[in-house]
Amino acid sequence: MDIYYGVLIFIFGLVLGSFYTVVGERLPDGKSLINPPSHCPNCNHRLGILELIPVLSFIILGGKCKKCKSKIPILSTLIETTTAILFLFAYLKFGISINLFVALTFISMLVIVIVSDIRYMVICDEVLIIGNIIIFILLIISIGLKASLFALFYGMTSFVIMLSIKTLGDMIFRKESMGGGDIKLMFTFGLVLGIPSSVASIFLASFIGLPISLIMMKNNKSHELPFGPYLSVAAIILLLSGIDIINVLVNM
Repeated sequence: MDIYYGVLIFIFGLVLGSFYTVVGERLPDGKSLINPPSHCPNCNHRLGILELIPVLSFIILGGKCKKCKSKIPILSTLIETTTAILFLFAYLKFGISINLFVALTFISMLVIVIVSDIRYMVICDEVLIIGNIIIFILLIISIGLKASLFALFYGMTSFVIMLSIKTLGDMIFRKESMGGGDIKLMFTFGLVLGIPSSVASIFLASFIGLPISLIMMKNNKSHELPFGPYLSVAAIILLLSGIDIINVLVNM
């Protein structure tokens, strides 16, 4: 039965990963999520059902459009695969529980954030608002209203901490040091992970992003790079690893 649920959740992740790519690429640009239907970006060939199977279609088609033979962007396939793997890890950690649905919602939000921030350097408010509402409702069901209100407080505190870091950074560098979306994202981190882990995500994201950013900055003269993807990766690591930040600090 565990294997059955694991496979089901993995497939579910593949399908949703494909949808999240569409959301991340279209929503920031003000485009409809439905129209036009999925198509080749080069020749506008409308994809058939057999061309829309997550990952499998990419492999069968050899990474090329069926009609014009141009290369299919690999981002969608990477997001599909990554989402499926993360969903499976979440299931292995939380089992079938309310906490699993909190984790899946959290991961879903962050996958969309990664796509949109890489593509447009934008984190959509709609994604954060809808995701936070769903998570808060799930928390009420799981831990009750009183504990959920404390979680809201943790979210607000994390938001204020990130806002303070941004304000200090703006003063030091005399320009905008961080996007508003990154600050809003910290509310979600505090809501789900708590204050210590949300703060830890900032440092972990910086550690992950530094070498990548140094390489990318060579080809990016504006030196403007999205921080949201690094924050998202760090938060997912902390969520699925279950690291107790306070316990780690106490025992250092």
